[in-house]
Amino acid sequence: MAKKIKPYKNSDASKKEQVTEMFDTISKEYDGLNRVISFGIDVKWRNKVVKLVSEKKPENILDIATGTGDLAISLTSTNAKEIIGLDISDGMLEVGRRKIKSKNLDGIISMVIGDSEDLPFEDNTFDAITVAFGVRNFENLEKGLAEILRILKPNGIFVILETSVPTNPVYKFGYNIHCRLILPMVGKLFSKDRVAYNYLSESASVFPYGEALNNILRKIGFINVEDKPQTMGVATIYTASKA
Repeated sequence: MAKKIKPYKNSDASKKEQVTEMFDTISKEYDGLNRVISFGIDVKWRNKVVKLVSEKKPENILDIATGTGDLAISLTSTNAKEIIGLDISDGMLEVGRRKIKSKNLDGIISMVIGDSEDLPFEDNTFDAITVAFGVRNFENLEKGLAEILRILKPNGIFVILETSVPTNPVYKFGYNIHCRLILPMVGKLFSKDRVAYNYLSESASVFPYGEALNNILRKIGFINVEDKPQTMGVATIYTASKA
């Protein structure tokens, strides 16, 4: 069970409401700060997700927690006919819509507001579903994963890209320094919402990863579950399918 961390600890609002508020607030600065915080390595990780999805030759793809649409845009290289980016934050989606329009991709990608725990799609709809740095923001992780399983087609592919904690003690020490000191410092210096980057750091440090998340996926009903640690284990790509 993932420990529930909320962005604003003094607020009585639900995690879902707080996450929405947080991303609406930081939406305009998110892309730039994300590149700085990850040293740009997140682009490499997303490209690996695209490669895994491409191998399945999907006709349609759903990118959940799409944010400003970086992964959805990259997924156009799969030659899928339809890509839907879904997010709970309209502020993030609006930034994404502008990016998509500037690249003339609005005929392929549509950005829709929606809740990962109550997805507005029929059963067995998508050939591929992706979530990049979003599952740890789910209010109820298992409910969100069950919804994803419901709308994934049999033999379809589900890919998660999420932060994780290195197992090597030296790398783990460096990771902790980055999360506990550097990330919050960057947030304080450059963000409108200083609390947001504390939340992103704290939620990453307590979220289940590796075999712990694999077991949750299997419990929900996914098959062929695998994890692929990236860059010394600071992130992990998970793949799963549906019987």
